[in-house]
Amino acid sequence: MSVYHYSVKDASGNDLPLNQFEGKVLLIVNTASKCGFTPQYKGLEALHRKYQDKGLVVLGFPCNQFGEQEPGDMEEITKFCTLNYDVSFPLMSKVNVKGDNIEPLFQYLIDTKKGVFGKNIKWNFTKFIVDKTGKPIQRFSPTTSPADLEVHISEALSA
Repeated sequence: MSVYHYSVKDASGNDLPLNQFEGKVLLIVNTASKCGFTPQYKGLEALHRKYQDKGLVVLGFPCNQFGEQEPGDMEEITKFCTLNYDVSFPLMSKVNVKGDNIEPLFQYLIDTKKGVFGKNIKWNFTKFIVDKTGKPIQRFSPTTSPADLEVHISEALSA
């Protein structure tokens, strides 16, 4: 198994097979617009701009499961991210990252890479790095800044 076996919905609700990113390093993040960690969008965008030409793809997955901090629809979310953080990396449709209706991709990610306090995602801006073969290789907590991921992303890109 790898992330390439999954398809997600983009911000417009269209199917997005992840196998189109074969050979790329992915940074997958569950996001929210009204969270204390929301300013991390700036750092995620900086990583995207610096490494996209070297093979990094940042994928943001809005989620409203933690403190209802992503209440808007996709049009509102996209507008917020663009106006406030100049986000140009792909945003996906809102997903559940825990519970009975968990997005299958996130079930795979948490089953593969457990966190410090267990496998479940505890809050917004949990980050997963996926290598060029589609294998999740690292998981980072919401408190880990995007800048702290740079060394890990650089290593994955050079592998």
